[in-house]
Amino acid sequence: MKNKIIHDAIVLTIITIVAGFLLGLVHDITLEPIAKATFNKQQAAYRNVFADAASFEEYADFDADAATKAAIDAGFENDLVEGAQVALDASGNPLGYVITVTSTEGSQANITLSMGVTMEGVLNGYETTSISETPGLGSKVSDADFKSQFEGKSVETFTVTKTGASSDSEIDALSGATISTRAVTNAVNAGLAYFRSIGGGN
Repeated sequence: MKNKIIHDAIVLTIITIVAGFLLGLVHDITLEPIAKATFNKQQAAYRNVFADAASFEEYADFDADAATKAAIDAGFENDLVEGAQVALDASGNPLGYVITVTSTEGSQANITLSMGVTMEGVLNGYETTSISETPGLGSKVSDADFKSQFEGKSVETFTVTKTGASSDSEIDALSGATISTRAVTNAVNAGLAYFRSIGGGN
């Protein structure tokens, strides 16, 4: 009986070790493709908001705490500025920045977007990279028709309206999705606040 218990314990230990090894192996095998897919998705988003750029490089002076503080100081405490890339032309000259912001105000979950801003402060537009809003309602913040309201605008702050946009700084709210509209609009505003904090647009 004692020998059987020892045998079973040894077998269980071996199974546990092998299972752990296999899980680790699968994790390592899938880690690189996941990272590559994430990188490709980010690069596609960058190019969508900066079509003229030949390449992108991380903004060397980016400080996440200082970036988010800039957003909070501007009144956007529910938005996290998570990264900044410099958009470069073929000669390596800066064209502007791609700023990544996450809003915690989505109706279903956080919304992350990357927005392109030229050195002169013109917003090229934004691309959502993570979103779980209600299909057919809040999800429309990713649609071209809605995003076009931001494109080519040079404003300090966008505001949401339900009565029809009458100026460059007004964004017409999506029907039945005001929360999602406001979340994306404030995320863009947070990005613009950070852009100004690093001397952009001057």
